[in-house]
Amino acid sequence: MSRGNHDRKVKIIGVPLDLGAGRRGVDMGPSALRIAGIHGKLRELGYAVEDAGNIYVPEAETRHYGDTRAKYQKEVAFTCQELSEIVKQVLEEGCIPLVLGGDHSMAIGTIAGVSAFYRPRGQKIGLIWFDAHGDANTPDTTPSGNIHGMPLAASLGFGAQELTHIQGFAPKVDPKHCVLIGVRVLDSGEKEIINRSGIRVFTMRDVDEFRLRAVVAEAINVVNEGTAGFHVSMDMDLIDPHAAPGVGTPVRGGLTYREAHLAMEMIADSGRMLSFELAEVNPVLDHVNATAALGTELIASAFGKKIL
Repeated sequence: MSRGNHDRKVKIIGVPLDLGAGRRGVDMGPSALRIAGIHGKLRELGYAVEDAGNIYVPEAETRHYGDTRAKYQKEVAFTCQELSEIVKQVLEEGCIPLVLGGDHSMAIGTIAGVSAFYRPRGQKIGLIWFDAHGDANTPDTTPSGNIHGMPLAASLGFGAQELTHIQGFAPKVDPKHCVLIGVRVLDSGEKEIINRSGIRVFTMRDVDEFRLRAVVAEAINVVNEGTAGFHVSMDMDLIDPHAAPGVGTPVRGGLTYREAHLAMEMIADSGRMLSFELAEVNPVLDHVNATAALGTELIASAFGKKIL
């Protein structure tokens, strides 16, 4: 058991959301991560663990997708509003929110909740976004209309007001406190928004050239400067599909198994992580729950598990 965690409490929130994705099945991600043993891994580290269960998410079969430029926007916004309230309440209880998804559009709600908790205290939050994609589209730039390609933009204040102004304010994160790591696919519209926002971006070329340790160390410095700490939003497609096959939008050339663990271990070492979310585990596309199993291992590393 790790020392120093006995008085720390983690509250798990499941978000069975697939309305923002182009492929079905990611709504089963929270169950897959629970089956893979996330509760036990955290308890072994000395955390008190409470599971708040899954939040309600409207089913696609009962709704029309609406605007093709932002499919299911009303339903995604509703879900993210509910999630933001729960995340804020978890922080008010003195617990660490651990959000299990579900497609990455849920990050709009998670980040809104964390930011809304710290805002009245006069504090800002940092954000490390691990992803193969930029997730920085808006309804005006998206080639697919899938909202899981928009949450980073929405959190930075770009896009539809129904998504950007959850909790009543925007942006949720100051771009100077935001870092994107692992990106290797960007749409043209995303490039423009990312460049305009001024967030720090480390592509896979940067990881190759400067090595992951230097990249993550710099990212932690950026998100810690002038903030209360930082939120981690991780899409499992960050990792190479050989190690994480169960994702909806796999892209070759991602982080290796050990690189991903190193990143999470460095986050734990910083002692500044406020909250964590893991998105885009799709059991329908997985092999014997391997991606969820890896996801639970990475969460454990972020929460302090060490080799020695």
